[in-house]
Amino acid sequence: MNSQRLLLIGLLIQLGVMASIASVLVRSVAFKRYLYRDDRTLREQFVLVLFLTFPLAAGVLIRILVPSFSPADLSLQGALLIGFIAGEFAGILGGAIIAAPALLWMHEWLSLPLIVGAGLIGGVLRHAAPNQEEVWAFSPFIDLELWRWLRNRLDRPFRDWQALVFAVVLLLTLVQVEVIHLFPHLVYGPRAHHGWDVVAVFAMNILSLAIPIKIWNNTRIEMKLEEQRRRLVQARLDALTSQINPHFLFNTLNSVASLVRFDPDTARLLIVKLSNILRRLLKKHENYVPLREELAFIDDYLDIEVVRFGPEKLRVEKVVDPQVLDAMVPSMLLQPIVENSIRHGLSPKIDGGRIIVRGRREGDRVLIDIEDDGVGIAPERRDDPTHQGIGMANVRERLRVLYGDMASFEVSSEIGEGTCIHIEIPDLHAAEASSSRLI
Repeated sequence: MNSQRLLLIGLLIQLGVMASIASVLVRSVAFKRYLYRDDRTLREQFVLVLFLTFPLAAGVLIRILVPSFSPADLSLQGALLIGFIAGEFAGILGGAIIAAPALLWMHEWLSLPLIVGAGLIGGVLRHAAPNQEEVWAFSPFIDLELWRWLRNRLDRPFRDWQALVFAVVLLLTLVQVEVIHLFPHLVYGPRAHHGWDVVAVFAMNILSLAIPIKIWNNTRIEMKLEEQRRRLVQARLDALTSQINPHFLFNTLNSVASLVRFDPDTARLLIVKLSNILRRLLKKHENYVPLREELAFIDDYLDIEVVRFGPEKLRVEKVVDPQVLDAMVPSMLLQPIVENSIRHGLSPKIDGGRIIVRGRREGDRVLIDIEDDGVGIAPERRDDPTHQGIGMANVRERLRVLYGDMASFEVSSEIGEGTCIHIEIPDLHAAEASSSRLI
């Protein structure tokens, strides 16, 4: 009875050690980079094997140097796991590296073939899987409803991969127990003296395979969800940008068309400016650009609009703190707002008006105001974002996607007096610099 208790305690400690190794390894970015690749080169398999064998071989050394810590030796289970994760080559190589300390220091000659064989078996099981997702979905629990599991597999009783894994690991466990029983000084492993001991060793071998896979698969799923979220955000941003460009192009071409018949020289000049604008629009842009670049884009656009309205009807002022010019802002942030000010604020006004662009920094925040002295916005349109036009809704949505609650977009307007759009966003560079100083 005491030997059975010691065996169970040792097996539970081994499960804890295996779970700890898996949890520590998955914190490494390099390990995850090699682990989650479906197709690995020989070099990548070798690096992955080194990651996995280092703690496992260290466990064998601990068992040799400190016999009271013998549960640290997870050589057979580790080799099986390496083959299961990385294939036959990795399983054989990993098994040889793990078995080397026991072979060289303790002269346990049967350790090498047994552990290398376990790595080979793990690799064979991996390649027998219908697909790679089946490997990551491996679980020690066949099904919560045994009858449903049997019913679903009656038509293919010998082709279920998960059942095959259980059968092979059971066979490997029986071989391990028998070899240890016959040659106790030539190989290390748990001593199973009764049938229930064999069941316990088999359960430990299965769990030692399943627990790391579950830990790593949870991280893998989290990474996939994060990647999907990033792609979704990028797709939404691309869709919003694509929505801006035709809207902007349509209005700009209308401005050029109005000049073609009575002022062809000016129309030719505007076409050149328009080509510059289109070149920048068609060039692949990042989500963020320096405010300096965004203001230069606005200058090109306003040059066209000033010619269209006349310098006496459209006056532009910029009051921008030079210290904020290098702040990163979302690309195409200001153009829709300026266009909205001209189209809805100044165009209905007979004598035109002016647009003022202000920019400043307060701490790690960038504040941008676009103000006009146009006709203003009616209260029902000002307070309802759905009635503020494509450009305004677009900017508001992009700020929400990029910054969440860290950005603000406020509209203040009085009928007959004008409108002011106030944007406040975090200065990403300033925030990073502040964090680095704190560290």
